[in-house]
Amino acid sequence: MMQLPLIRLAQGQLNLLEICPPQFQRLYLEELGSPISPEEQEKQSWGSQFHLLMQQRELGLPIDSLLKEDEEVQRSLNGLVAAVPEIGGLTGTILRDAEHCRTLNFQGYLLTVVYDLLIVEGKKAQILDWKTYLQPQSQKKLAQNWQTRLYLYVLAETSEYLPEQISMTYWFVRLPRTPASVNFIYNDLLHQQTRQDLSSILTKLDSWLAEYLDEGIAFPHRLNCQEVCPYYSSFFATWGKSSIDLYTSIENIEEVSI
Repeated sequence: MMQLPLIRLAQGQLNLLEICPPQFQRLYLEELGSPISPEEQEKQSWGSQFHLLMQQRELGLPIDSLLKEDEEVQRSLNGLVAAVPEIGGLTGTILRDAEHCRTLNFQGYLLTVVYDLLIVEGKKAQILDWKTYLQPQSQKKLAQNWQTRLYLYVLAETSEYLPEQISMTYWFVRLPRTPASVNFIYNDLLHQQTRQDLSSILTKLDSWLAEYLDEGIAFPHRLNCQEVCPYYSSFFATWGKSSIDLYTSIENIEEVSI
């Protein structure tokens, strides 16, 4: 097999590997894709602006110019500050860091996470994540998403905190709705299950990469892809073309510059 540099994987790649391995191949190995629609571009721009605002606020940098650019961003920030006491600061905090990046070497892959806000106290660690799309996902769906699983797993593996001392909260911040949250408390059982599932999916990726690089064999479709894969119609409608639209469904998995 051709020797590859250490491959970085974030939650978006893991989600896509589970949903549609051929799309992972086209997006991350062949770098094929079509332009993002103006509507999706607006959503990404708004989300990026809000995350930048929250980072600068946490760093104590001026944010007035950002607030003046978009009244909706300002109203969303005010609503979030009123709803989340942690944003105002906590006593006894050991570490408090916006856009906090951590990496973990796992089976030859570099697993990468970026926490919107990490708050570490004496006996607990909290991950806060700002979601800027309007419709909150169900707790069950978020629990299965690799963002939730990977963020909690990596923090437990790269800190002295036990899984039971770690939590993660999503805050859905974009108006017109009142800020809403979905919270997850971690535990050792979930930690062990995530380790097993990570090992399984990365072992499969090892095999698919070897076949793709050495023999030109494409990543396999799931057996029931016609029924469950959100890419099925667009994939086969564009078979043989040089580009396909990969981004619409990915935006429901992972926001840009989180």
